[in-house]
Amino acid sequence: MAILKKSDKLGKKVLPALPLRDLIIFPNMVVPLLVGRVRSINTVEEALASEEELLVVFQKEPQIEDPELKDVYSVGVKTKVIQSVREQSGLMKILVEVLDRAVIKDFFKDKKIFAAKIENVVEKEAEASNKENQALSRLALEMLDKYLNLNTSVPRELYTTISTIENPARLCDAIAGYLPLKLKDKGALIEKIETGERLRLLIDILNQEIGLLEIQKKIQNQVIKKIEDNQRQYFLSEQLKEIQKELGKEGESDEISQLREKIKKAKMSPVAETKAMEELTRLSKTMPLSPEATVIRTYLEWLINLPWDSKTEDNLDIAHAAKVLDEDHYGLEKVKERILEYLSVRKRSEGMKSPILCFVGPPGVGKTSLGKSIARAMGRKFVRVSLGGMRDEAEIRGHRKTYIGSLPGRIIQSIRKAGVKNPVFLLDEIDKLGQDFRGDPASALLEVLDPEQNHSFSDHYLEVEFDLSYVLFITTANTEYTIPPALLDRMEIISLPGYTIWEKKEIAQRHLIPKQLKEHGLTEKNIKFSEDALFKIIRNYTREAGVRNLEREIANICRKVTKKIVETDKEGFYRITAKSLENYLGPEKFSTPSGEKEHKVGVATGMAWTEYGGEILFTEVLTMKGKGNLILTGHLGEVMKESAQAALSYVRAHINDFGLDPDFYKEIDIHIHVPEGAIPKDGPSAGVTIATSLISCLTGKPVNAEIAMTGEITLQGKVLKIGGLKSKILAAHRSGIKKVIIPQENEKDLKEIPTKVKEDLEIIMVKNIREVIENSIIGWKTIKEEKNGRDSSGK
Repeated sequence: MAILKKSDKLGKKVLPALPLRDLIIFPNMVVPLLVGRVRSINTVEEALASEEELLVVFQKEPQIEDPELKDVYSVGVKTKVIQSVREQSGLMKILVEVLDRAVIKDFFKDKKIFAAKIENVVEKEAEASNKENQALSRLALEMLDKYLNLNTSVPRELYTTISTIENPARLCDAIAGYLPLKLKDKGALIEKIETGERLRLLIDILNQEIGLLEIQKKIQNQVIKKIEDNQRQYFLSEQLKEIQKELGKEGESDEISQLREKIKKAKMSPVAETKAMEELTRLSKTMPLSPEATVIRTYLEWLINLPWDSKTEDNLDIAHAAKVLDEDHYGLEKVKERILEYLSVRKRSEGMKSPILCFVGPPGVGKTSLGKSIARAMGRKFVRVSLGGMRDEAEIRGHRKTYIGSLPGRIIQSIRKAGVKNPVFLLDEIDKLGQDFRGDPASALLEVLDPEQNHSFSDHYLEVEFDLSYVLFITTANTEYTIPPALLDRMEIISLPGYTIWEKKEIAQRHLIPKQLKEHGLTEKNIKFSEDALFKIIRNYTREAGVRNLEREIANICRKVTKKIVETDKEGFYRITAKSLENYLGPEKFSTPSGEKEHKVGVATGMAWTEYGGEILFTEVLTMKGKGNLILTGHLGEVMKESAQAALSYVRAHINDFGLDPDFYKEIDIHIHVPEGAIPKDGPSAGVTIATSLISCLTGKPVNAEIAMTGEITLQGKVLKIGGLKSKILAAHRSGIKKVIIPQENEKDLKEIPTKVKEDLEIIMVKNIREVIENSIIGWKTIKEEKNGRDSSGK
């Protein structure tokens, strides 16, 4: 072929070249090869046809399909094909005799074959008789002997065969060719032309392999010895048991005796003690180092360390409890009253079951810290478990102890951590429980939070009942709507709707400021907040139901004051006033009144409840030419959309009262929009707001901007009771509203509204939408009154 006709002026020969992927062969070997690449098969056939020697080259990376000069080692071997067989699968088997090395000067290919330009390597006769090489050969044979003694996978007969070779070069190639060395090491050996260098490299490689084999053998011996020791210990243990049984002195180990003593002292329930003794008997018959023994030992430790009979004595002093609760929290009278009632009953009756309290309120109102205060007031230990994002039922009930690494659930873990059977146990964020294929944690909590069932709570890991009836469980949530009904039914809901601005001011003065002064290394001699400054922070720098952001702003001021003191190195006094606030906190984040300032047609102010407290929202209505479509926007929920439909139906049913054309809706489209469209809104309490803004738009009469309203509307025009009244009225008060319209049925809820808020607001109670319109739409008169007025003036 044309590629094989290439020659060099220096006489360098071009031979067909067969690249091998993961094999390196050495001179004086006869080796079978399996050829698979089409170009490689063509190369072999070309060598057979031209009766040329076949050059075998070796790839550095086996995965390369079409190697180039840089991809092969610089030295290959010339071979003679002794035999070749073509299989049905398309592969070719050949038997080659390896002749000698050849230096590869160039490597190329065409569409059919590989070829290489080579330079023959001539072995120098003097190297064979070189004394240094003879000495290296003997050392290589010694290393080979040691290697074969350690590596039993290589037949020992190999040493006998190789030791008869006298030529140092052939000896080195034979050892390298027949031992299972790394491909990289063989590649380095094939490239060594000079015999002495090749022998030295081989000795280094054998020395490294012998070192690895010695470490491997040492590890293997250690494993075997450990197994033998375990077997010996087992046999001796069994023999000892039989001897003791024959002598009538059957005994037990110190560990078993200690565990038995601990079980008796733990004061477990009879069922739990029986179970523990059964497991102890199993442990005594199990090998100490077996995995099963570890599982049993861990299980017994859990049973022993649980507080089966350990509890703290309750402090039932009502005056002390009231003092502690007042020290830690300002306001929250309803919660404090409930705790004092519980303590009073406990003082009179020991058999009362602990209540399951659920504090529901927006973030930052003190739900979690209230649990700590209750524990301190009663003299009990306090433990807390966060349920937010929990999706696995096993987090509550635990895993079966058969699983590796299994543990009891969070309830039992926390009881053990408390060390007593009657702690105050806070289950935080119970409204944020999840569920997936691993189970429903909320369902697992049904037993925990039921006073009729939790005296026999069963954890999957313990497999025995544990009494939780002495535990005072307190749960917290931002909203009760996402709590499953069955779970909600087991709890006593106590609402914490949020604080008024006066309550926030008191909390800041009594708790937040002293806490931040201590944390920032300040005293009252360094900084003082005026009341005006606190009110301004509450109104213009925070907008929340709780006090979390208020505390952050106070901390922000304290940091800046601390920085000034450190910079000046002087203990100065800083008075924080309303005027100086901007220097510390920057521009106001919120304007004082956030309600509408002017009366507008088609715009009414409503009051809404969210998980983060009350808010005011506006409802806007516009009409335009159309075909009677009702357009609803503002990310409204299904219930709110139905309220809009009900309001429109009421207006159409009472067109005579509003002076509207009977077919007014046929020629216009009505668009109802609630601003802040990115925030989802839902609930029936916006019914009266939607109806008022709709009637205002259709009649052209403006709505009083100083009035906010809430209430559900029916098709008959009745205004029904709503929830979250306190939060809504507090939000209206914060926003500068002067009057609020609420359903008549909510009159009893006004007792919860702070007196100062009621003094600032005019609260109007209504039974139907007509009363809402008369009190909210400016200049409102019914059509009949206007008609009667015109008739009177005509006469």
